[in-house]
Amino acid sequence: MSPQARGHLAMLVFSALVAGSFSLGSMIANQIAPEVVTAARFAIAAVVIGIAALLTTGLPRSAARAPWRYLVLGGLFATYFVLMFHGLKTAPPVSAAAVFTLTPVLSAVAGWVLLRQVTTPRMALALTIGAVGALWVIFKADWQAFTAFQIGTGEIIYFWGCVAHAIYTPMVRKLNRGEPAVVFAFGTILAGCLMLTLYGWSDIRATDWANLPMIVWAGLLYVSIFATAASFVLVQFSALRLPSAKVMAYTYLVPSWVILWEIALGNGVPAALILVGVVLTCAALLMLLRPDEAPDAKPALETDQS
Repeated sequence: MSPQARGHLAMLVFSALVAGSFSLGSMIANQIAPEVVTAARFAIAAVVIGIAALLTTGLPRSAARAPWRYLVLGGLFATYFVLMFHGLKTAPPVSAAAVFTLTPVLSAVAGWVLLRQVTTPRMALALTIGAVGALWVIFKADWQAFTAFQIGTGEIIYFWGCVAHAIYTPMVRKLNRGEPAVVFAFGTILAGCLMLTLYGWSDIRATDWANLPMIVWAGLLYVSIFATAASFVLVQFSALRLPSAKVMAYTYLVPSWVILWEIALGNGVPAALILVGVVLTCAALLMLLRPDEAPDAKPALETDQS
């Protein structure tokens, strides 16, 4: 399997894991402060990734070169989560999901600015088709729901979080100096954990950890291990092998995966018309799987870092 194919496979798994965090995370969102959830998930993820790094590639001393790189990346990802939770205080989930579909386009712009990655006409068409498909799923094929979409303060706050997420993807490739994905992810998430701990320290201290409901612990462990630790490694792994726009294009699959998660959790089957959106997102990804018409400005690493 080529490095590019492994990158696509990693992002396919990433989209499924992230979708689960929406379904499970909604069960605990009102039972613990957002800052506490985010800081805790980063702390648990840092432990998991650190152990994984020690058991696989190890933590070479060379990875500690220029530690400011991890602060930049950790800060970007921490900013995304903090602004997401603050935005969701006033923005309806559907509106926030609509804003999230802008991330691939924003990432394509960031990829060109930071790495001069070229978005070919076919890739631009695929991103457009994927966006339409994702919006179709998000608004449940209801035109009235789409036209009722309003931009409020929460949506604007979350938009800037999505900007930070979009910048993060090309920055991984720009700042990586040959470190394995799992090692680089450990440094990033550890830096983000330190920043989030400082930011939410008062809420962390005020949380009654001993009396948290079991569902909170279950949801926290999922978002920490699968939606944070695993996704960190998968995104960094893919960002070293694929253009930024292609990496973030997999976010278009998240609404479709959420449907499957909701069905699995017994929350009902959506209307058949919604499947049109699923088909569109799949078609967009098939277009992106084809080789680029123009080469990347900065080629992906060829070494196996898995």
